[in-house]
Amino acid sequence: MVIAAVLVSIVSAAAVLYMSTIDAWIMVSHLGEYISPELSSAARVELRANTIKHVVEIIDGYLLATVLLIFALGLYELFISKIDEASSDDASKILIINSLDDLKSRLAKVILMILIVRYFEHALNMKFDTPLDLLYFAGGIALLGFALFLTHTHETKDKRH
Repeated sequence: MVIAAVLVSIVSAAAVLYMSTIDAWIMVSHLGEYISPELSSAARVELRANTIKHVVEIIDGYLLATVLLIFALGLYELFISKIDEASSDDASKILIINSLDDLKSRLAKVILMILIVRYFEHALNMKFDTPLDLLYFAGGIALLGFALFLTHTHETKDKRH
């Protein structure tokens, strides 16, 4: 059963990587319009905003694919067999997973990054009508920074033990 979950997660990660790469290619192919002298300044601002929105969506897709890969390889390492390349000196230590808590911790960090990217994606479309709207937005940024701080302090505390 775990092999099925690993395979489906890897195929899903490949599908999300493929879609994000196609989105990136399409976005880059449309940037030729940006240099056009016939493009009005309002249309140029709209194209810039749409391009930034697409970049955020592409990053979101790549982060989601990363979550799926970490999940798949973490399950493989926990339940099936150790991954020799993951423990080599040249490899990143992200795939060394010794328990379900390690896997959850790694996934939580990437999911937090996805949430941050999604927050800023929504921020691109926000309309600040009152100073209170701006204050709420600043409070959201402060909470995101606090969440990152907590994950960093948890990580350094784990390294000391």
